Amino acid sequence: MTAVDLFNTLEDLKQEEFKKFKWCLQQDILKGYQSIKVSMLEIAERQDTVDVMVKTYKLQGALKVTKKVLEMINRNDLVQRLPDTSSGPEESVSYGD
Repeated sequence: MTAVDLFNTLEDLKQEEFKKFKWCLQQDILKGYQSIKVSMLEIAERQDTVDVMVKTYKLQGALKVTKKVLEMINRNDLVQRLPDTSSGPEESVSYGD
């Protein structure tokens, strides 16, 4: 799994679901993973959100947090599509507009 896979998953969220997703990232939802500051996410689009998550949690951690948040917002269908482990580099990826 790569950061692009995370981005594609977030692309499947409706706008209201994406708003909830970002709100969950600002909470302490998973032991060992810090919350992300509001200022980092308040105007973030999907690709920005993935970049912040990968910078904050590394790729494997971003995968774990993404799965947890998707469960919290009742998008278990998207959880099922994500792999159990990452296979990409442990760094941030930039996306073109």
